[in-house]
Amino acid sequence: MSEHALVIGGTRFIGRHTVREFLEAGYAVTVFNRGDHENPFADEDRVDHVEGDRETEADLRRAGLDLSPDVVVDCIAYRPRDVHAATDIFADADAYVYISSGDAYGAERVPKREGETSLKDCPVEAATDDSPETYGQRKAEGDRAVFAAADRGVNAMSIRPPVVYGPHDYTGRFDYWIDRIETHDRIVVPGDGTNLRHLVYVADVASAIRTVAEEGAAGEAYNVGDGHVPVLGEWVELIADACGVDVEPTFASERELGTVGRSLDDFPLYRDYPHLLETSRLRSLGWEPTSHEEALAATVEEHRESERTGRDGPDRETEERLLDVLGTVE
Repeated sequence: MSEHALVIGGTRFIGRHTVREFLEAGYAVTVFNRGDHENPFADEDRVDHVEGDRETEADLRRAGLDLSPDVVVDCIAYRPRDVHAATDIFADADAYVYISSGDAYGAERVPKREGETSLKDCPVEAATDDSPETYGQRKAEGDRAVFAAADRGVNAMSIRPPVVYGPHDYTGRFDYWIDRIETHDRIVVPGDGTNLRHLVYVADVASAIRTVAEEGAAGEAYNVGDGHVPVLGEWVELIADACGVDVEPTFASERELGTVGRSLDDFPLYRDYPHLLETSRLRSLGWEPTSHEEALAATVEEHRESERTGRDGPDRETEERLLDVLGTVE
Protein backbone atom coordinates (compact mmCIF):
# COMPACT_ATOMS: atom_id res chain seq x y z
CA MET A 1 0.00 0.00 0.00
CA SER A 2 1.33 3.48 -0.89
CA GLU A 3 1.89 6.07 1.79
CA HIS A 4 -0.85 8.61 2.34
CA ALA A 5 -0.35 12.39 2.40
CA LEU A 6 -2.98 14.80 3.69
CA VAL A 7 -2.68 18.31 2.25
CA ILE A 8 -4.58 20.96 4.19
CA GLY A 9 -5.43 23.39 1.41
CA GLY A 10 -4.27 21.91 -1.85
CA THR A 11 -6.19 23.34 -4.81
CA ARG A 12 -4.88 26.82 -5.53
CA PHE A 13 -1.12 27.49 -5.64
CA ILE A 14 1.49 26.01 -3.30
CA GLY A 15 -0.94 23.31 -2.21
CA ARG A 16 -1.78 22.44 -5.80
CA HIS A 17 1.87 21.86 -6.67
CA THR A 18 2.39 19.98 -3.41
CA VAL A 19 -0.39 17.53 -4.27
CA ARG A 20 1.23 16.94 -7.66
CA GLU A 21 4.65 16.45 -6.06
CA PHE A 22 3.40 13.75 -3.69
CA LEU A 23 1.37 12.06 -6.43
CA GLU A 24 4.40 11.81 -8.68
CA ALA A 25 6.35 10.31 -5.77
CA GLY A 26 3.77 7.51 -5.50
CA TYR A 27 1.70 8.73 -2.57
CA ALA A 28 -2.07 8.60 -2.27
CA VAL A 29 -3.26 12.12 -1.43
CA THR A 30 -6.26 13.59 0.34
CA VAL A 31 -7.04 17.29 0.05
CA PHE A 32 -8.80 18.90 3.01
CA ASN A 33 -10.45 22.28 2.45
CA ARG A 34 -13.81 24.05 2.33
CA GLY A 35 -14.30 23.39 -1.37
CA ASP A 36 -14.58 27.08 -2.22
CA HIS A 37 -12.29 26.78 -5.25
CA GLU A 38 -12.32 24.47 -8.25
CA ASN A 39 -10.59 21.18 -7.53
CA PRO A 40 -7.97 20.54 -10.27
CA PHE A 41 -7.68 16.92 -9.11
CA ALA A 42 -11.37 16.01 -9.39
CA ASP A 43 -10.61 13.39 -12.05
CA GLU A 44 -7.48 12.02 -10.37
CA ASP A 45 -8.07 8.54 -8.94
CA ARG A 46 -5.41 8.84 -6.25
CA VAL A 47 -6.66 12.16 -4.87
CA ASP A 48 -9.58 12.24 -2.45
CA HIS A 49 -11.29 15.36 -1.16
CA VAL A 50 -12.58 15.89 2.35
CA GLU A 51 -14.61 19.03 2.88
CA GLY A 52 -14.14 20.96 6.08
CA ASP A 53 -12.97 24.21 7.64
CA ARG A 54 -9.44 23.98 9.00
CA GLU A 55 -10.28 26.70 11.55
CA THR A 56 -13.01 24.46 12.97
CA GLU A 57 -11.05 22.04 15.12
CA ALA A 58 -13.83 19.44 15.09
CA ASP A 59 -13.65 19.24 11.28
CA LEU A 60 -9.91 18.74 11.30
CA ARG A 61 -10.05 16.25 14.17
CA ARG A 62 -12.67 14.21 12.32
CA ALA A 63 -10.42 14.11 9.26
CA GLY A 64 -7.52 12.96 11.40
CA LEU A 65 -9.52 10.12 12.92
CA ASP A 66 -10.94 9.02 9.57
CA LEU A 67 -7.73 9.19 7.55
CA SER A 68 -4.72 8.56 9.84
CA PRO A 69 -2.34 10.03 7.22
CA ASP A 70 1.37 9.26 7.12
CA VAL A 71 2.30 12.82 6.13
CA VAL A 72 0.42 16.06 6.82
CA VAL A 73 1.23 19.26 4.91
CA ASP A 74 -0.33 22.40 6.37
CA CYS A 75 -0.62 25.00 3.60
CA ILE A 76 -3.19 27.30 5.19
CA ALA A 77 -2.25 27.67 8.86
CA TYR A 78 -2.41 31.44 9.25
CA ARG A 79 -2.78 31.69 13.03
CA PRO A 80 -0.70 30.05 15.75
CA ARG A 81 -3.76 28.28 17.15
CA ASP A 82 -4.10 26.47 13.79
CA VAL A 83 -0.65 24.94 14.22
CA HIS A 84 -1.22 24.05 17.87
CA ALA A 85 -4.43 22.23 16.94
CA ALA A 86 -2.94 20.42 13.93
CA THR A 87 0.18 19.22 15.73
CA ASP A 88 -2.07 17.80 18.46
CA ILE A 89 -4.51 16.15 16.06
CA PHE A 90 -1.76 14.66 13.87
CA ALA A 91 0.74 13.93 16.64
CA ASP A 92 1.10 10.30 15.48
CA ALA A 93 1.79 11.11 11.82
CA ASP A 94 5.21 10.22 10.42
CA ALA A 95 5.67 13.88 9.52
CA TYR A 96 3.83 17.18 9.91
CA VAL A 97 5.16 19.99 7.69
CA TYR A 98 4.03 23.57 8.35
CA ILE A 99 4.44 26.16 5.61
CA SER A 100 5.84 29.19 7.37
CA SER A 101 7.44 32.19 5.63
CA GLY A 102 10.69 34.07 5.18
CA ASP A 103 8.69 36.98 6.59
CA ALA A 104 8.86 35.24 9.99
CA TYR A 105 12.37 36.60 10.49
CA GLY A 106 12.53 39.63 12.74
CA ALA A 107 16.05 40.84 12.05
CA GLU A 108 17.30 42.32 8.78
CA ARG A 109 20.38 40.19 8.20
CA VAL A 110 22.04 39.06 4.97
CA PRO A 111 21.57 36.15 4.72
CA LYS A 112 18.86 35.04 7.14
CA ARG A 113 19.78 31.70 8.75
CA GLU A 114 17.56 29.17 10.52
CA GLY A 115 18.23 28.98 14.23
CA GLU A 116 20.49 32.04 14.11
CA THR A 117 18.48 34.99 12.77
CA SER A 118 15.82 36.01 15.30
CA LEU A 119 12.12 35.59 14.57
CA LYS A 120 9.46 38.26 14.93
CA ASP A 121 7.67 38.63 18.23
CA CYS A 122 3.95 37.86 18.21
CA PRO A 123 1.88 39.57 20.91
CA VAL A 124 -1.56 38.18 21.70
CA GLU A 125 -3.38 40.78 19.62
CA ALA A 126 -1.29 39.88 16.54
CA ALA A 127 -1.80 36.12 17.02
CA THR A 128 -5.56 36.45 16.50
CA ASP A 129 -5.39 39.08 13.75
CA ASP A 130 -5.76 38.43 10.01
CA SER A 131 -4.26 41.58 8.47
CA PRO A 132 -1.18 41.57 6.19
CA GLU A 133 0.73 43.65 8.75
CA THR A 134 0.81 40.77 11.25
CA TYR A 135 1.40 37.96 8.75
CA GLY A 136 5.08 37.49 9.58
CA GLN A 137 4.43 37.63 13.31
CA ARG A 138 1.77 34.94 13.05
CA LYS A 139 4.01 32.73 10.91
CA ALA A 140 6.84 33.11 13.43
CA GLU A 141 4.55 32.05 16.26
CA GLY A 142 3.45 29.09 14.15
CA ASP A 143 7.11 28.09 13.94
CA ARG A 144 7.33 28.24 17.72
CA ALA A 145 4.27 25.97 17.90
CA VAL A 146 6.12 23.50 15.65
CA PHE A 147 9.17 23.60 17.94
CA ALA A 148 6.97 23.05 21.00
CA ALA A 149 5.27 20.09 19.33
CA ALA A 150 8.64 18.55 18.49
CA ASP A 151 9.60 18.87 22.15
CA ARG A 152 6.51 16.73 22.91
CA GLY A 153 7.67 14.05 20.48
CA VAL A 154 5.76 15.12 17.36
CA ASN A 155 7.73 14.84 14.10
CA ALA A 156 6.87 18.43 13.18
CA MET A 157 8.96 20.65 10.91
CA SER A 158 8.52 23.91 9.00
CA ILE A 159 9.41 25.31 5.59
CA ARG A 160 10.19 29.03 5.16
CA PRO A 161 9.79 30.27 1.58
CA PRO A 162 10.14 33.92 0.52
CA VAL A 163 7.82 35.29 -2.21
CA VAL A 164 6.71 32.34 -4.35
CA TYR A 165 6.19 32.51 -8.14
CA GLY A 166 5.17 30.05 -10.80
CA PRO A 167 2.14 28.57 -12.57
CA HIS A 168 -1.26 29.28 -10.95
CA ASP A 169 0.05 32.14 -8.80
CA TYR A 170 -3.17 33.98 -7.96
CA THR A 171 -1.40 36.87 -6.16
CA GLY A 172 -0.55 38.65 -9.43
CA ARG A 173 2.84 39.85 -8.16
CA PHE A 174 4.90 38.08 -10.80
CA ASP A 175 2.18 38.41 -13.44
CA TYR A 176 2.58 42.18 -13.24
CA TRP A 177 6.14 41.96 -14.54
CA ILE A 178 5.43 39.31 -17.19
CA ASP A 179 2.50 41.34 -18.53
CA ARG A 180 4.46 44.60 -18.69
CA ILE A 181 7.52 43.04 -20.25
CA GLU A 182 5.58 41.03 -22.83
CA THR A 183 3.19 43.85 -23.75
CA HIS A 184 5.35 46.99 -23.83
CA ASP A 185 8.74 47.94 -25.28
CA ARG A 186 9.55 50.30 -22.40
CA ILE A 187 8.77 49.80 -18.74
CA VAL A 188 9.57 51.52 -15.45
CA VAL A 189 11.72 49.67 -12.92
CA PRO A 190 11.86 51.13 -9.39
CA GLY A 191 15.20 52.33 -8.09
CA ASP A 192 18.40 51.54 -9.94
CA GLY A 193 17.54 47.88 -10.61
CA THR A 194 19.78 46.52 -7.85
CA ASN A 195 16.96 45.76 -5.40
CA LEU A 196 17.64 42.21 -4.14
CA ARG A 197 14.80 40.01 -2.97
CA HIS A 198 14.99 36.25 -2.74
CA LEU A 199 12.16 34.47 -4.59
CA VAL A 200 11.36 30.80 -4.99
CA TYR A 201 9.77 28.73 -7.74
CA VAL A 202 6.58 27.05 -6.55
CA ALA A 203 7.55 23.56 -7.72
CA ASP A 204 10.73 23.88 -5.65
CA VAL A 205 8.65 24.68 -2.57
CA ALA A 206 6.63 21.52 -3.23
CA SER A 207 9.73 19.37 -3.66
CA ALA A 208 11.22 20.91 -0.52
CA ILE A 209 8.09 20.00 1.43
CA ARG A 210 8.36 16.36 0.39
CA THR A 211 12.11 16.33 1.06
CA VAL A 212 11.58 17.68 4.57
CA ALA A 213 8.69 15.27 5.22
CA GLU A 214 10.88 12.33 4.23
CA GLU A 215 14.33 13.43 5.41
CA GLY A 216 13.90 16.37 7.78
CA ALA A 217 14.46 16.47 11.53
CA ALA A 218 11.75 17.18 14.09
CA GLY A 219 11.77 20.72 15.40
CA GLU A 220 13.78 22.13 12.50
CA ALA A 221 12.90 24.95 10.12
CA TYR A 222 14.18 24.91 6.54
CA ASN A 223 14.58 27.95 4.32
CA VAL A 224 13.79 27.38 0.65
CA GLY A 225 14.69 29.73 -2.20
CA ASP A 226 16.00 29.92 -5.76
CA GLY A 227 19.61 28.87 -6.21
CA HIS A 228 20.61 32.21 -7.75
CA VAL A 229 19.12 35.47 -6.46
CA PRO A 230 18.79 38.01 -9.29
CA VAL A 231 18.38 41.70 -8.59
CA LEU A 232 15.20 43.24 -9.99
CA GLY A 233 16.87 44.56 -13.13
CA GLU A 234 18.17 41.07 -13.86
CA TRP A 235 14.69 39.61 -13.32
CA VAL A 236 13.44 41.93 -16.07
CA GLU A 237 16.08 40.53 -18.43
CA LEU A 238 15.34 36.92 -17.47
CA ILE A 239 11.59 37.37 -17.98
CA ALA A 240 12.15 39.12 -21.32
CA ASP A 241 14.30 36.18 -22.47
CA ALA A 242 11.61 33.71 -21.37
CA CYS A 243 8.98 35.72 -23.27
CA GLY A 244 11.19 36.03 -26.35
CA VAL A 245 10.95 39.84 -26.42
CA ASP A 246 13.18 42.87 -26.07
CA VAL A 247 12.37 45.45 -23.43
CA GLU A 248 13.95 48.73 -22.41
CA PRO A 249 13.87 49.28 -18.64
CA THR A 250 13.79 52.84 -17.36
CA PHE A 251 14.98 53.14 -13.78
CA ALA A 252 13.16 55.67 -11.61
CA SER A 253 14.13 57.08 -8.23
CA GLU A 254 11.75 57.81 -5.37
CA ARG A 255 11.84 61.51 -6.30
CA GLU A 256 11.08 60.79 -9.96
CA LEU A 257 8.24 58.44 -9.06
CA GLY A 258 6.84 61.17 -6.82
CA THR A 259 6.18 63.34 -9.86
CA VAL A 260 3.32 60.98 -10.78
CA GLY A 261 2.24 60.26 -7.22
CA ARG A 262 4.01 56.91 -6.93
CA SER A 263 6.78 55.44 -4.78
CA LEU A 264 9.27 52.57 -4.95
CA ASP A 265 7.11 50.35 -2.73
CA ASP A 266 4.21 50.57 -5.19
CA PHE A 267 5.93 48.07 -7.49
CA PRO A 268 5.46 44.33 -6.90
CA LEU A 269 8.59 42.52 -5.62
CA TYR A 270 10.37 45.73 -4.62
CA ARG A 271 11.95 45.60 -1.17
CA ASP A 272 14.20 48.33 0.15
CA TYR A 273 16.49 46.17 2.30
CA PRO A 274 18.06 43.02 0.73
CA HIS A 275 16.19 39.83 1.58
CA LEU A 276 18.28 36.68 1.23
CA LEU A 277 17.69 33.26 2.82
CA GLU A 278 20.47 30.77 3.51
CA THR A 279 19.36 27.42 2.04
CA SER A 280 22.26 25.10 2.89
CA ARG A 281 20.28 23.26 5.58
CA LEU A 282 17.68 22.16 3.03
CA ARG A 283 20.35 21.34 0.43
CA SER A 284 22.03 19.06 2.95
CA LEU A 285 18.95 16.81 2.67
CA GLY A 286 19.55 16.36 -1.06
CA TRP A 287 17.19 19.08 -2.32
CA GLU A 288 18.18 21.07 -5.41
CA PRO A 289 16.46 24.11 -6.99
CA THR A 290 15.20 24.38 -10.57
CA SER A 291 17.07 26.61 -13.04
CA HIS A 292 15.54 29.98 -13.81
CA GLU A 293 15.28 29.07 -17.49
CA GLU A 294 13.09 26.05 -16.74
CA ALA A 295 11.09 27.79 -14.02
CA LEU A 296 10.37 30.88 -16.11
CA ALA A 297 9.46 28.88 -19.22
CA ALA A 298 6.72 27.10 -17.26
CA THR A 299 5.65 30.31 -15.51
CA VAL A 300 5.32 32.33 -18.72
CA GLU A 301 3.50 29.51 -20.50
CA GLU A 302 0.83 29.27 -17.79
CA HIS A 303 0.58 33.08 -17.56
CA ARG A 304 -0.27 33.23 -21.26
CA GLU A 305 -3.00 30.64 -20.79
CA SER A 306 -4.50 32.56 -17.89
CA GLU A 307 -6.33 35.88 -17.89
CA ARG A 308 -4.11 37.40 -15.21
CA THR A 309 -2.41 40.73 -15.90
CA GLY A 310 -1.05 41.40 -12.43
CA ARG A 311 -2.15 43.80 -9.75
CA ASP A 312 -0.98 46.21 -7.06
CA GLY A 313 1.41 48.06 -9.34
CA PRO A 314 1.22 51.38 -11.20
CA ASP A 315 -1.26 51.29 -14.08
CA ARG A 316 0.10 51.68 -17.59
CA GLU A 317 -1.26 55.21 -17.98
CA THR A 318 0.70 56.34 -14.91
CA GLU A 319 3.78 54.50 -16.16
CA GLU A 320 3.57 56.24 -19.53
CA ARG A 321 3.22 59.65 -17.85
CA LEU A 322 6.42 58.96 -15.95
CA LEU A 323 8.22 57.75 -19.06
CA ASP A 324 7.14 60.97 -20.74
CA VAL A 325 8.46 63.03 -17.80
CA LEU A 326 11.77 61.17 -18.03
CA GLY A 327 11.95 61.82 -21.76
CA THR A 328 11.87 58.20 -22.92
CA VAL A 329 8.64 58.22 -24.93
CA GLU A 330 8.80 59.48 -28.50
